[in-house]
This record gives sequence, structure tokens and C-alpha cells, in this order.
Amino acid sequence: MAGITVTQTGIDDLVIIEPTVFGDERGYFMETYNRQVFEEAGLNMTFVQDNESCSRKGVLRGLHFQTQNVQGKLVRVTEGAVWDVAVDLRKESKTFGEWVGITLSAENKKMFYVPEGFAHGFVVLSDMATFTYKCTNFYAPEFDGGIRYDDPDIGIQWPTQEIETLLLSDKDRQLPFLKEVADHLPF
Repeated sequence: MAGITVTQTGIDDLVIIEPTVFGDERGYFMETYNRQVFEEAGLNMTFVQDNESCSRKGVLRGLHFQTQNVQGKLVRVTEGAVWDVAVDLRKESKTFGEWVGITLSAENKKMFYVPEGFAHGFVVLSDMATFTYKCTNFYAPEFDGGIRYDDPDIGIQWPTQEIETLLLSDKDRQLPFLKEVADHLPF
């Protein structure tokens, strides 16, 4: 059975997971999820839904969360590279409003666990990227929530120097700032 390496990020419950990769001249093999291995590492989440998106360079998705049916997400990239971000929205947390960003790529095979109570988003750094994630709760569009990716009070430093144009959905362009929704967050 393969193991994983879990790295703490400095924000409680937000972790980077690196699977053991077995490779030779034929290619590689890795377990992307094994409930027993995760539980042995102290990661006791249960997943109910898998999602996948494919996006081109410069697409920025986020920062999203659900106000009910809150979701934890185990995210990874199977093609290309993204810069992935999680923002702590748990009002009682000592790290409320703080963020962590990490490059996820098909090459580095890292995974990022974004727990319930966090906003999540990413920007595509490669020509194309396929992004997959496991969720701890079902998607419920009626409970969609989000905050601006460029909220100056959060101060995310997106690595967009090599991107000519950021591509956002109309919905993501119109998201509120954290200070506009902070009092109404359920976390």
C-alpha cells in the first residue's frame, strides 16, 4: 500500500498532500485516494462527489464556497498547471481572512485539501489544465457564495505576470468583497 506525505500550511486543517509515486521507464503509478491511508494520516473526510474542469491559460475560477451544504475539497491537476488558493472564512479562526497558494501540476502531482469553511479558486498557468476534485458534500447551486479574487483586504498575490488576459466568468467578476459578506458567513 502506498503512503502519503501531509504538509501543514500554517492554517489549521488546510494541508498539502503528496502521494507516493512509483515510476520506471514505462511511466508511473500512484494512489490518488485511499481512505485507510488518509485516515492513518489523520485525514478523516468522506467524499461524495468528484468533479473535473478543463480550462485554458489565464482562466481564473473563484473564489467560491457554499453557504450551506458546505464542501471540503481534495484538489489536484492531471494535465497542465494551476496556482490554487484557499482563503480561511471561519469567523472564529485565528487565521480568518488569511490565504495559502500552491502550484498544482500534472508534473508535481501534489494535492491540496481545502476544508469546509474556506473559499477556493485557481488560475491556469499552462496552455490548458485539467483540474479534478473530490467533495465532502454535494454541489448545491442555491447556496453558491463567493468573494472577489482581487480583494485588497485579503491581498492574494496571484502569479499572473506571464498571463496576458485574465478570463473570469461574469459571476466571478461581480462577487462581493469579504468585508461585505463577513457578518453573514455561516462558518
